[in-house]
Amino acid sequence: MSKNYLLLYSEQLASDIELMCQNIKASSNTLFQIRKSSSSVYANIREANYGQSKADMLSKFEIALKECSETEGWLQLLFNTNCIDEESFKKYRNLCGRIRRMLISSCKTLKSKNNT
Repeated sequence: MSKNYLLLYSEQLASDIELMCQNIKASSNTLFQIRKSSSSVYANIREANYGQSKADMLSKFEIALKECSETEGWLQLLFNTNCIDEESFKKYRNLCGRIRRMLISSCKTLKSKNNT
């Protein structure tokens, strides 16, 4: 059985963000929001694997894509306010970028299959 890297990366993101949030000082709202968005990336990708149809799978991937972008925004805010260092910021931003590119590719593939 081949590895589902999209699922693995999204699980890593959600886990890493949760651990990061346990160890930094930041606004409780910001911590809540980044936890929520990063875990939503993981949850929607996981749910997409059991989609009822290609359209359902596409919908879950598109939601995950939005949540991934939101997570990147919260990371930027945490970096801008000196809550996380540059190394952490780049590490998590790069992971978000990897997930985002995979989601975009998956969405394009699903859309092209729906049009045939």
